[in-house]
Amino acid sequence: MHVRFIKNFKLLNGLYKESISYLSPLNLNGWWNFGSLALFCLVIQFVTGILLAMHFISTELFAFNSVEHVMREIKFGWFLRYLHANGASFFFLVVYVHVFRGLYYGSYLSPRRAVWNIGVIILLIMILTAFLGYVLPWGQMSFWAATVITSLLSTIPIIGTELVHWLWGGFSVTTFTLNRFFSLHYLLPFVLLALVFIHLALLHEVGSGNPLGVEVKNIKSVLLDGQRFHPFYTIKDLHGILLYLFFYLFFVFFAPNYFGHPDNYIPANPDQTPAHIVPEWYFLPFYAILRSVPNKLLGVILLVLAIIVLIIFPFLVNEAALRATSFRPIFKISFWFFLMNCFILGWIGGKPIEYPYYTIGVVSTLIYFVYFVILIPCMHHLDKFFFSSLHSILSKKNSYRINASF
Repeated sequence: MHVRFIKNFKLLNGLYKESISYLSPLNLNGWWNFGSLALFCLVIQFVTGILLAMHFISTELFAFNSVEHVMREIKFGWFLRYLHANGASFFFLVVYVHVFRGLYYGSYLSPRRAVWNIGVIILLIMILTAFLGYVLPWGQMSFWAATVITSLLSTIPIIGTELVHWLWGGFSVTTFTLNRFFSLHYLLPFVLLALVFIHLALLHEVGSGNPLGVEVKNIKSVLLDGQRFHPFYTIKDLHGILLYLFFYLFFVFFAPNYFGHPDNYIPANPDQTPAHIVPEWYFLPFYAILRSVPNKLLGVILLVLAIIVLIIFPFLVNEAALRATSFRPIFKISFWFFLMNCFILGWIGGKPIEYPYYTIGVVSTLIYFVYFVILIPCMHHLDKFFFSSLHSILSKKNSYRINASF
């Protein structure tokens, strides 16, 4: 009866098809949970951010005190603040795992190339939104991070200095800067939400991939035939959300300042520079890439390319290449080596620019770009050649055995 009622309304019918009766592969593993987890994290950040914005005063005189007011005087304000602050870290953690899962299982290949590209744009908007939000508490690290990062735009020829002054609203980081950052930090999540819906619409158009790397539409095996999303995967996603909440709430209640920097609990002071300016942990790999060259303009270019290369490299890969990493031992080894390199970049990003950290950062940056531009395209061709040769050898052996039996 309820199904017949839903079908009478186009909007409800569309939602029903895309959420309840949406067909998914039977063999999706736990790594596919991180897509729904990312949406859950976005909802948490949305709700807590709107509630916190009701109490925030975006002036340099009152911004820091308004955050302290939320923490000390608003009922459950400390809970909202810690949910939002730690939620940003866990949001990036979930998205990074989601991205690496896509790299591992070949989600960047056709027909999901557009889904991948929209996902990369979502990551870029997330980085911008998180940076703007990091400035709002107006602590020492917030103020100097805003000063240092925004001043990098001055390296742009001709318009760089004017662009920085426009962004600051003057000749230094002041109340006008804080107002602009607060406005953009409030606006960008709505852009992010729209991109997420586009991401999901494109995904449902082509269908979800699977760990074996075989397209469901092209085969008739029992293992890979689609099944309804509900209740099979809704229960699985709920299980993933419960596990996520266990770790997330542990940090909120028992280690709420673990991901924060102590200097950010000191009010911003333009006359006193912190000994070592360090961004949040989820920016550290990109920060290491930025510092890997002494030339500031070249560092900014590498920083931008670190994101753009995620959109470019799928076009360098042969579409007929093998997808399943389970059947590609050479690519599997290179993937885990690249993952370790990303951890090294994050470690280097939190270290001072001195020997041997600078040298390690340069080598890790080079490996980062070589992996996307050279290794991944070559690995696809190499693995394809390896399995073609193996298939040819096995075919000859089987043919020889059949002839020998006669």
